[in-house]
Amino acid sequence: METPPRPDPAERVLALLGLGAAGGNVVVGVDGTRAFLQRGKCFVVVMARDASPRAVSKVKRLAEATGIPVVMGPAGEMMGARLGRPPVMVVGVKDRGLAAGVLAASAPRDGT
Repeated sequence: METPPRPDPAERVLALLGLGAAGGNVVVGVDGTRAFLQRGKCFVVVMARDASPRAVSKVKRLAEATGIPVVMGPAGEMMGARLGRPPVMVVGVKDRGLAAGVLAASAPRDGT
């Protein structure tokens, strides 16, 4: 019996972000994500692969300073479409369990 193919990491991350948005467990945008990082209420940051250098600098530096992992996600247009918004450069995950899922989904897998 053949094993069904796994969705690609970008699709897994998008699916989790969509669930998180529906549950109020993500914050969208540079300013909102920075605010949650400063308050210690963000557990992972998903950065669009085409995020502007300014957005990357502002958020990534703060995330690294606070020890929060940054995951490179799909293009901002794809993230925005999944979240029902225009293109999104940065999403902060406010739930520990969801953050763990995003990290696991974005990790490279052997043999896939």
